[in-house]
Amino acid sequence: MQNEVIKNVQPTIKEHSVLEQIKYLIKAPVLIANVVPVLTGFLLALFFSGATFAGHLGLLLLTLIGSTLVIAGALVINNWYDVDIDTVMGRTKKRPTVTGDISLKTVLTIGIVLSGVGFIIMFFTTLEATLYSFIGWFTYVFLYTMWSKRRYTWNTIIGSVSGAVTPLIGWAALEPAFSHIVPLVLFMIIFIWQMPHTYSIAMRKYDEYKAAGVKMLPVVKGFRVTKIHFLFYVICLFPLPFFLMSLGMVFVITATILNIAWLILCIQGFMTKNNHRWATNSFFYSVNYLMILFVLMIVVTFPIFQ
Repeated sequence: MQNEVIKNVQPTIKEHSVLEQIKYLIKAPVLIANVVPVLTGFLLALFFSGATFAGHLGLLLLTLIGSTLVIAGALVINNWYDVDIDTVMGRTKKRPTVTGDISLKTVLTIGIVLSGVGFIIMFFTTLEATLYSFIGWFTYVFLYTMWSKRRYTWNTIIGSVSGAVTPLIGWAALEPAFSHIVPLVLFMIIFIWQMPHTYSIAMRKYDEYKAAGVKMLPVVKGFRVTKIHFLFYVICLFPLPFFLMSLGMVFVITATILNIAWLILCIQGFMTKNNHRWATNSFFYSVNYLMILFVLMIVVTFPIFQ
């Protein structure tokens, strides 16, 4: 079926610069959002183990380069496989797989090479970090992209696993992830966060997902059911900062305030008639929420750089 789609979706007009093609191909914003938790996990492992930053700079670079390539490879393969969906959806029509700027065969090759080189580099860190990298890659490429995305509304849960392992990669490059509660809490934060974040996207792009036949929750169950799920996951975020008391009260208080604000936004969703505007506000809030939390984690452990 994939080959049948390929024959009909490759225009021949080259529309974008090489830099733009790369940006769309690797989904640059998504890539950055996944690499930041890797960095955070590594720095927190340094902080809690008492290790020095200077003494592990080489390991940090290997971890960041390797994980970035693995994640980029998975995102590129996702673009290759989802070309039929991306052709229908307005927000993805600039991807080179749709415009024809890069052939699908080349895209698949790039995805495989990036993934392979990334895994090779990760082997120079630790076996555990490499394993988490593989779990994230396999879950995103096969379990999410190729299996569940087009079939089940709970594809979001599966996709969330791939993003949630990122801090485990960073931590495990230095210390076993199951030796401390912090990396497990980081996993839970990202896993839970991705649910309302993805619901926001699905509600904003409801018409496109429906036209593409993607089984997102709003498309199958409607907006009200989606908002109930949304609210449930935001409430689940509330206790998590209190497991990170070792990061200090500034972090715990900031995280709690962010959770309260998100809860208020959730409640407003049940009263609004403009679902698109509410979903857009929720989307941008969710993006800032995660970045603030993980950057703050780095800031509160800043003395490791000295």
